[in-house]
This record gives sequence, C-alpha cells and structure tokens, in this order.
Amino acid sequence: MLSPTTKRASLLASGAAVTGLLLSSLAGGVSYAADNESCRPDGLYKTPGVDVPYCSVYDTEGREKMGADHQRRVIGYFTSWRTGKNGQPAFLANNIPWDKITHINYAFAHVDGANKISVGTDGPNNASTGMTWPGVAGAEMDPALPYKGHFNLLNKYKKQHPDVKTLISVGGWAETGGYFADNGDRVNSGGFYSMTTNADGSVNQAGIDTFATSAVDFIRKYGFNGVDIDYEYATTMKDAGNPLDWSISNGRRAGLVKSYDALMKSLREKLDAAGAADGKHYLLTVAAPSSGYLLRGMETYQMQKYLDYVNIMSYDLHGAWNEYVGPNASLFDDGKDAELAAANVYGSSQYGNIGYLNTDWAYHYFRGSMPAGRINIGLPYYTRGHKNVQGGTDGLWGKATAATCPVGSGLTKCGDGASGIDNLWHDKDDAGQEAPAGSNPMWHAKNLEKGIVGDYVTQYGFPANTTLTGTYVRKYDPTLVAPWLWNAEKKVFLSTEDEQSVAAKADYVVDRGIGGTMVWEMAGDYAWNAAKGQYEMGSTLTSLMYDKFKSATPYGAKKSNKALPTQAVDIETAFTEFKLGDSNYPITPKLRITNRTNTTLPGGTEFQFDYGTSAPANASDQSGFGTKVVSSDHTGSNVGGLKGDFHRVSLKLPAWQSLAPGATVDLAFNYYLPVSTPSNWTVTIGGTTYALAGDLARGTTVVEPGSGTTPPTTPPPTTTPPTTEPPAGCTAPAYVAGQVYNAGNEVSHKGHQWKAKWWTQNEEPGTTGEWGVWQDLGAC
Repeated sequence: MLSPTTKRASLLASGAAVTGLLLSSLAGGVSYAADNESCRPDGLYKTPGVDVPYCSVYDTEGREKMGADHQRRVIGYFTSWRTGKNGQPAFLANNIPWDKITHINYAFAHVDGANKISVGTDGPNNASTGMTWPGVAGAEMDPALPYKGHFNLLNKYKKQHPDVKTLISVGGWAETGGYFADNGDRVNSGGFYSMTTNADGSVNQAGIDTFATSAVDFIRKYGFNGVDIDYEYATTMKDAGNPLDWSISNGRRAGLVKSYDALMKSLREKLDAAGAADGKHYLLTVAAPSSGYLLRGMETYQMQKYLDYVNIMSYDLHGAWNEYVGPNASLFDDGKDAELAAANVYGSSQYGNIGYLNTDWAYHYFRGSMPAGRINIGLPYYTRGHKNVQGGTDGLWGKATAATCPVGSGLTKCGDGASGIDNLWHDKDDAGQEAPAGSNPMWHAKNLEKGIVGDYVTQYGFPANTTLTGTYVRKYDPTLVAPWLWNAEKKVFLSTEDEQSVAAKADYVVDRGIGGTMVWEMAGDYAWNAAKGQYEMGSTLTSLMYDKFKSATPYGAKKSNKALPTQAVDIETAFTEFKLGDSNYPITPKLRITNRTNTTLPGGTEFQFDYGTSAPANASDQSGFGTKVVSSDHTGSNVGGLKGDFHRVSLKLPAWQSLAPGATVDLAFNYYLPVSTPSNWTVTIGGTTYALAGDLARGTTVVEPGSGTTPPTTPPPTTTPPTTEPPAGCTAPAYVAGQVYNAGNEVSHKGHQWKAKWWTQNEEPGTTGEWGVWQDLGAC
C-alpha cells in the first residue's frame, strides 16, 4: 500500500502440496467433493487433496457471504500508528464504522529477519498486541483474550459484528523491503525481496515456506480471517518501489515475478490445509498495482488464480514524484493526461489511444482474467498535490517541477509537492525534513475548502493562530470523475475525493458487477462537527458506499460473459519468456501450449481465448498460427471508460503441426499494453468444442477428447482389465491396475477398503500417502 505515511506502518506438511496446477497437472478427469466445490469461486485454485471449506465463506454461486445488507465489499485499511499517543488524533477500533464495512485490513505486519511474519516485540508499547487506552470509552480491553492492543479491540468488536472479516496486511510501501525495529529505526533486511528471491534470481522456496507457515500460525493466534499481501512491487521494472529497497530489489528483478507466484501458491496451499483442519476458509488477497508501467513488468499477473480477490491500488496515479499535475485517482481517462501525452501514448496507433492511468483501465486489466466480483477498486481518503503549478486548467494537467528532490527519494527530477498546511500527513525524507507531497486526510481538505483552520493543527506543529493564504476552490471534472482544490494565489492543486466522486464510483461498481471497494485509509474519512464548526474524522464517504451497495444486485461471479462448454480438456497454456519490463515493448512473450490429453491434436486445431480491453485489439503472432482478434467488446479510445470487457482471439495449429500427447509447441505472441492472464479458453477437437481445465471454471468436468459430439467422460482403458475378485471380507470391487477411477469410487486392496478423492489411474492404494488420491476407509 503506497501510504501517505512511512511510519511503522503449522499445520501443513509439504506433502500436502501437489506440484503443478490443479486440474491442468493431472491427466484425465478431476472432480471434487460436491458440497464444498459448489461454493468455490470461479477461477480460484484449489489445493489438490484438500477439502477446502469454501461454503463457510461463499454461497453456492461462489459469492462471498457478507451479511444481508452487504451486497458488495467495503474494505477499510486500519493502521497501527494512529494511536493518539504520538500527539496526533487517534483512530482506534471503536472509531471504525463497523456496520458500514465488510472487511478490515490491518496495516501492517512485516517480514522479519527470520522470514516470518511479525508486528514487533510484545510489550506495552506495541500498538498491535500490548498497548492500552485507559479512559477512552469503547477502547476497554477484552479480558478473555491473552493479548492487548489493536488486536484485542478488533476481536472484541468482531464478536459484536460477526459478518465483518479481518485480514492481516503484510508489507506496504515502507516495509516491503525491510521493517521498523522496536526503536523505530528501519532495518534494510530485504523483506519480501530476499524472503522470496535469492540473490541470483532463483526462487527462495525455503524462505517462502517459512513465511507461509508463520502466516498460518499468526492468523490462528490473533483471530484473523486471512492474509493480505501488500508487496510493492514484484515487478521487473528497474527502480520500482521504495528507493530504500533498490540495492536489494534491482539485482533480483529477473526472478521477482516467478518468486511472487511461488509465494502465492505456498500461501494458498497452506491456508487451504489449515482451513480444512479448522473448518473455515481463510482468505488470501493482495493490494495490486494499477499503473500500466508497473504491470508491464509483472508478466500476466498469473498469480491471480490463488487469490480470493484482488484490491486494486487505483490511486497514486499522479503525484509529486514527477512534474505532471493530475488526479490522484480518476475513474476514467479524458484523453488529455499530460504525462501520457508526453510519452506519446495518444499519438501512437499501437497503444490504440488508450490512457492507462485511471481506475477503469486498471479494473479492465484484472477483469480479463477474473470475475468482476473478485475485483475491488481502491479509493484514497487522502490527497495528493503540487504547488507552484504552471499552466493547465485550474492546475489540471499543468506542470510543477521542483528545484530539488527529497533526500533519499532516488529521484533527480521530481514534482514540486505541496507543503506546510497543504501537507498535513507528510513523510520525512532521509534528512528528517518534510517531504512535500500534498498529502492530507480528506477531513483536513474539507476544512481547507471551507476556509477553516481546525483546532487540530497544533497537534501537527502549526500555531493556533495559523491563517490560510488564498482560497481553495473546489473543481470537478465529470469525464475524469475527479474533484480537486485549486488555490490560484498559491498555485496549489490538491486532488481530493468527496460525496460526488465517491457516489459516481459506487455506481460504477454496482453497474459493472464489481465486488466492491477498498479504501486507504479509514482515518481519512470525514464528518462535520457542528459544535466546533469544523470537519473531523468520520464516516461520511464509507456510509455513502454502504447505502449504495446495501440493496445492489449480487456481484458478477463468472469470468466469462458467455456460456462456455461444461466439458474441459487437459491442455495447458502459459505465457512465458517475458523480457524484463524496461525492455518489454512491444510485449512479446511465448505462448506455450502443452497437450496433457491422450489424444493427438491434428493440424488446424483451433483455440480461442479472451484478453482484457485494457490493451487494444491488435494482438498478433509471428509463428504462423494466424492469431487474430475475431470480436471486440470495445474499439477506439477509452475516454469516459472502456465499453466492454474482452477481445476474443482465434489461433490455429498450422496445418503441418500436430500435437502429440505430452508434446509442447510455442508461438511468439505480440501485444502493446499489459493484460492479465488470458482466459475463457476453448479448443475444438473432432468437431466438439471444449473448455480448458486450466481456467479452473466452476461446473466443468475434465474429460478425454472423443471423436464425436459427446466425448466419453473418462479415458477408455487401453486393454480389458482382468476379472479380479475382492479380498476376503471386502465388499468393494478389487483394485485393478490400469483401470480409471473417479472421485467417490471405492475399491478393495490388501485387506483395506479405499475411496478415490479425484480421478486416478495406475496409483496403487496404500502408496499415495495421507494427502494422496486414495482415502483409507479401514480394514475389511
């Protein structure tokens, strides 16, 4: 989470984790326990061999259960540092609008020097586990819990609001590549970068497994419903993320995406196993970038299949890290973004006139691979802004260049960020000086708009008799869906959010079936205090979203907008061999197709798939597969929003290129803006069209391709199995080597009765272990 502050923000044995993708790593058909599989969200990876209790969290449509009046998510970040004991206003668990939200992300835990999750040493000064607030009504500790601090209060209030889920968020801007020690000093340990990735770029699986095991232990100990990973950023783009981390991260860039994928897989599998043991599904989520620049270096964000949902950080799209003055979190592009214009994005036909620094673009990036309901858009409850703005319209799309950049920023050229009274929630640079950024809670911005100097300014180092220079006039652009304050006398531009913009974004969420919203951070919301005549911390914007969402239709729970075949075949597809981000234009990975069926695919076999409209409809190949876009939900620029979700692509094996069982073929693929993993695949074999198992779609059965319109549901045996009598005393048929068994089939073997958990062939009962395909039902 790119926060407005940089303050200090084992049950499963490895045998439970089966290598490879669920469905696409197993030959033949696969099925699951009917009760829990009926609740699995569309496209979500399920750990092989584990009966994940999805129905504890999801309904039979795969939609999250959040309470009758919560049809969409409202996820609020709750930070550790607004304790009131630092001389600034407190925001404690009793200040959270519990009845208006669905999830709380606690910010932050970190990766410690031993690759374990941590919130620091226990003690009375530890805000998470030890601090208390004597005399604060509503902040009394629950004596039944063995810890104090924020964690005690969160669990206390969850008892009163059982539909609200809490997740521990790990990382953030300041603690992705290190952590803050108990004395407040930052330890440059490497954090996520070194925990996941060795110095040579290889996957640090031992570090990942240590962290994932500790995360399971942590959420069990402190009563969380899941883990939220705020890793900023696992991208191959050089100098991405916190400059303090570059000495560690830049040398590992080539391996970061692969390691990120391994981290998510390990977390998913360990959480699934723990959930099966505990009888409740544990959530795994991430804070994901929204910038097309960062996402270009994250391949196809293929780790999305491990996530219950993704929270898009659709803010910090413009700010004082460069000179271009624009909205913090516009909903749409207007075709005038000065930063994109300078990069000739609007002038290049290859980009399709698609502006990629807006929420709508980021949503469609993820929509290409996920159901709308597994995506949440981010809203900032803080401002970004510049001073000394030149040009533009009331500052919008103007420029503001700083003479010098903050010490330690890593920048040689940057924007002239707003400062002083226009930068209340500021960071400090490495020299201990204010880092100008125009960062303020929204309640302070509302006071600036009304010409009010709140009595709280003394807590931020300003004298009680502070006066404002100039007037802060609210401006609004309906195309961008972006408000801002413009002080013409000071040439100050502050990008804001208010009721008008948040209402429009809430309508956008409802109209498109999106899962909900995520806000950073709840302490920035506002309310009017009539007695004092000023705005203060409150819940105006959060309540507005609650009111918009409480009677909304259920969110979109399917990846595809069209009906897909219910029979799937085991043909793997993967996009591989990406160049490092800075060299990855156009984006030219290899599309690798591997035939895991027992049937040879003849030349001319047609594949089709969807990719998101975040990229223009100009995908192609250089390998003779005839790749072409056959239909598009959107054409033209994206001013005012992309009109649809998908481009449909067709490609065919060349006439001379058959694909035998187990064989692989690569083609060179081209596109020009980032897309997440292409999905909704189909393949036509022998006149019948199938889905692909790797899409992890709900309601599909994996089959062996047949020669007619109705393929057999299991591969035919190559030979007639011998007639075998069951062992004495056993009622189930004897196990026969070479015979196909499906989930639920029972056999007798070596004096025991066994039950198949999923499709299997040539796996002898008694040899597959506790987590394998055969469940031992006991002696017979």
